Amino acid sequence: MISIAQRIADELHVRVSQVDATIALLDDKSTVPFIARYRKEATGGLDDTQLRALEERLAAPLIARIAQAMHPEPRAVAALLEDAKLG
Repeated sequence: MISIAQRIADELHVRVSQVDATIALLDDKSTVPFIARYRKEATGGLDDTQLRALEERLAAPLIARIAQAMHPEPRAVAALLEDAKLG
């Protein structure tokens, strides 16, 4: 089974270590602008566009799980994901 970090790294064409470092910073409540400006060395030089894309990809599975819990009918989940432009 491929990890979420590996999947995101593959999608964004970056290293898993960059994704792991960014996840740790986001978990510590650092914002994307802060990370882009002051933590470039920790993320291996990811820019704000890459960081925002990574943050969005981290949120997508959570949003999908919440939507599914609230509306277990598959068509309802698909519609919510389409509305959120995540599907």
